[in-house]
Amino acid sequence: MRRFNSLTEVRHELAAGTTTCRQLVAYYLDNIRRKEHLNAFLEVWPEEALAQAAAVDAKLAAGTAGKLAGMVIGLKDVLAYEGHALQSSSRILEGFKSLFTGTAVQRLLDEDAIVIGRQNCDEFAMGASNETSYFGPARNELDPDRVPGGSSGGSAVAVQADLCLASIGSDTGGSVRQPAAFCGIVGFKPTYSRISRYGLIAYASSFDQIGTLTRSVEDAALLLEVMAGADQFDSTVSQREVPAYSQHLAPAPHYRIGYIQDCLARPGLNPEIKAATENALEQLRGQGHVVEAVEFPYLDFIVPTYYILTTAEASSNLSRYDGVKFGYRAPDATDLESLYKKTRAQGFGPEVQRRILLGTFVLSASYYDAYYTKAQRVRRLIREKTDELLRDYDFLVLPTTPTTAFRIGDVNKDTLAMYLADIFTVQASLAGVPAISVPNGQDAQGLPIGLQILSGAFREQDLLAFAGSLAFG
Repeated sequence: MRRFNSLTEVRHELAAGTTTCRQLVAYYLDNIRRKEHLNAFLEVWPEEALAQAAAVDAKLAAGTAGKLAGMVIGLKDVLAYEGHALQSSSRILEGFKSLFTGTAVQRLLDEDAIVIGRQNCDEFAMGASNETSYFGPARNELDPDRVPGGSSGGSAVAVQADLCLASIGSDTGGSVRQPAAFCGIVGFKPTYSRISRYGLIAYASSFDQIGTLTRSVEDAALLLEVMAGADQFDSTVSQREVPAYSQHLAPAPHYRIGYIQDCLARPGLNPEIKAATENALEQLRGQGHVVEAVEFPYLDFIVPTYYILTTAEASSNLSRYDGVKFGYRAPDATDLESLYKKTRAQGFGPEVQRRILLGTFVLSASYYDAYYTKAQRVRRLIREKTDELLRDYDFLVLPTTPTTAFRIGDVNKDTLAMYLADIFTVQASLAGVPAISVPNGQDAQGLPIGLQILSGAFREQDLLAFAGSLAFG
C-alpha cells in the first residue's frame, strides 16, 4: 500500500474499492512494528483499531460514515480516552487509565476517526526535543540520532514515518509547530479557546491548546472543523460558530504580509533557515502579495515572559500529583510528608521538577510582583502589539525554529538553549492567535525547514486557505 498524504486520497481509494479501513489499519500497524526503533508510540491498540475499522467499513458501505471515515490517527499521551492508559509520558501517572474521553477526542470518534494508539511526548509536555519523556526520546525518521522536536515529538514522527495519517497533539508554546518543522510536516494550532481543553492534561492552562499534525493543510482544516466549538465541560472555550473550514480553502489573490525583520537578524538563526525564509518571502512577492518588514520591539522578552507564566501555572496544575489519589506512589514513604516528597521526587523527571520549582519561586510572596505580575503586564503588551500588526497585515511570517533538528543529547543539558528553541513560536501562544508551520524546503543535510504563519484571532479560515496554497522548497 502506498503512503497517503491526505484523507481525500484515502477516501478516493475507499470509494474505488481498492482498499478498506481494515487494510489501512493493518498497513499502519505493520509500519509501527517495523519502525519501533523510532519510539513514536507508547502503546498501540491493534484489536480495537481493527474493530473500529470494520465498523467504519460497514458504515461506508451503508452510506452513513462520518467526515473522518478512513482517517487513522494517534493521540499524544496527554489526551484522555476512556479506559486507556494516560501518563503524560511521566512515571508519576504509572498505571493510570482515563475515566472519561475528552471532548476533542470524542468528536473525532463520532465522525468515525480510527484511533490506533497513544504517542510519546516530553513529560507533561515540558520540552522541545522529546528527551524529557520517562520512556526515552522519540527519534527523527530522517536521522534517528536527531530529535523530532517537542513536546509533541512522537506525534510528529508518527506522521512523518507513515505510522498514521494524522496525530492530535497539544501546543503550549510551539509544541505542535516546532516538531512539525523538524519533521517536515504541517503543524497547526488554532486560536486559544477554539477547541475545548476538556480531557487535555494541564501544563499551563492559559496557554494549552489542542493542535494537529498532518501531511496536508486540508486535513488540518477538517480536523479543526470536527473538534472546534462550544463545550459545556469547558468554561473557557469560545461560543463562536464553527465554519466549514475544509470547504473554503480557496485563498484570496493578494494579501498584505508582514515579516518581523529582527527574527531574520537574530544571532543563532541558522543561515540556511534564514535563506529559506527570505526565498519564501521573495516567492510571495512574486505572486503579487505585499510583503513588508515590520518592527516587533518585544522579541527579547518573549521567552522569559513565557517561562515565568507557564512555570507558575505548572506549579499549581501539577500539585495534584501527590501519590494519594492515583498514579505512582513512593514505596518507601513512612508518613504523609515523606509520601508527598518521595512520590514527587521519584515520579517527576528533572525538567518537570525544575519548572515546578521555578513556578513556585515566581509565585512566592516576596517575588510575585517582581516576576509574575510584571510578566502578565508584558504578556499584555505582546498581545496588543501582535494584534496591532495583524490589523495592518493579513499575516505575519517568520521562521518556525532557529535551527533544524539537533542531535539527541546536544541541547537537553543546556536548559537555556532548550528554552530558546521556542523563540519564534511563543509569540502566537502569548497572544492567543492561530499559527501554522508548513514545510519550507531542506538544509544541505536534507533536514526539514519550517515556515510559520500567524493570523488574527479566529481567522483560521484565512490562515488555512493561505497556507494551503503555498509550496516552497
